[in-house]
Amino acid sequence: MLRFLNHSFKKAVVLLTLLTGYGHAQCTTRRCLAEMLIKKEYLSQPQTENCTQNIFVKFLEYQTLSVDTKSLLLISRLRATLEWTDPDLAWNTSVYQFNEVILPVSKIWSPELHVTNGITTEMSHSSPDLLANSKGTVIHSVIINAQVICEVNLFNYPFASDKCPVAIQGWSRMGCGTNLVFGELKTVIASSGEWETGNATLERKRSDRNFILVPLSIKSTQPFITLVLPSILIVIADAVSFALPLGGGERNGFKVTLVLSFTMFLIILNDELPGDGECSPIIRFHFCCCLVILVVSMLWSMVMTRLFAEGRFGLFRQSKGPVSGNAGGGKAKEDEEVKAEVGVDVLGGVKDDAQMLRKVVNFLEALDAKTRESDRNQRIPFQCRGQAGDEHRMLA
Repeated sequence: MLRFLNHSFKKAVVLLTLLTGYGHAQCTTRRCLAEMLIKKEYLSQPQTENCTQNIFVKFLEYQTLSVDTKSLLLISRLRATLEWTDPDLAWNTSVYQFNEVILPVSKIWSPELHVTNGITTEMSHSSPDLLANSKGTVIHSVIINAQVICEVNLFNYPFASDKCPVAIQGWSRMGCGTNLVFGELKTVIASSGEWETGNATLERKRSDRNFILVPLSIKSTQPFITLVLPSILIVIADAVSFALPLGGGERNGFKVTLVLSFTMFLIILNDELPGDGECSPIIRFHFCCCLVILVVSMLWSMVMTRLFAEGRFGLFRQSKGPVSGNAGGGKAKEDEEVKAEVGVDVLGGVKDDAQMLRKVVNFLEALDAKTRESDRNQRIPFQCRGQAGDEHRMLA
């Protein structure tokens, strides 16, 4: 009886072994193998003896999307090809005749990369699937969009250039986590607005501190044309305006217009000027000096106009003395004062108005001569009447 039971048990073991082998032999497609690996549900990081998982960044591509000069903000994009080993995802190629299989990235563990000095970091998978081979090696690609505060030295703006670090690393706590091992770095050379990106390099301060050093430089042509050149031309126009005559107010009006225009120019450009950064940009002092030069030139022109008109500088004009003499003399004196004032206006006016002022003077002189002739004609009848009366008395 015991012998019979022992023989039956051996048959059962052999039958189960054959059934198991038959079941495995039925999984003859990649999809069947993928489903078998998915059912394992290995969503946690592979655990090794030293509690650290090496992540090989075989290829890293860096690109500068834009640079916010006002906020000193660097907006960049990184594309990384990752490779790591998960022993629990390996299989025997003698049983499963496939070397690679595609798995959904959401069904197995995958590492995360962070830009540690970025104010915002967003990592996304370049594809919903990844590639796994029979040795447990997994290959996947991720995309990282990050915004980094970059303390660029803008003292020489718009001729500034500097380097900005972009720190990149994986998750790690107390000796456990992931360790990044970098391979090739490629920089996408492109112009981002008024900034240009040079060839970035990989730097490492510590075993867990890796960063990309990005050289940045400003394309000085556009800022020079839009910021520096207009201010220089306005100052030159102010200097040339001294060729205008002092009288008539054209010079003063032109200088006041330049000052107001430059002030509005600075107000409009206030939102476009760069932030202070480590050092305040020297272009701010340039604008300040230009504004001071324009205001001083305007005030000096006003003072010179007053001196030219009156021959002296005073806040108030002196009042004229009382008029003496007879009516004819007073009228003549008034005419002379009018002539003097008109003469001053002629001297203070531009050459184009000289002829008009001369016509006014000639008109006043003709009016004065006509008035005197009328007075003389009125006095002649009285003289004739007086002579006739004298002759009549002598005859009597």
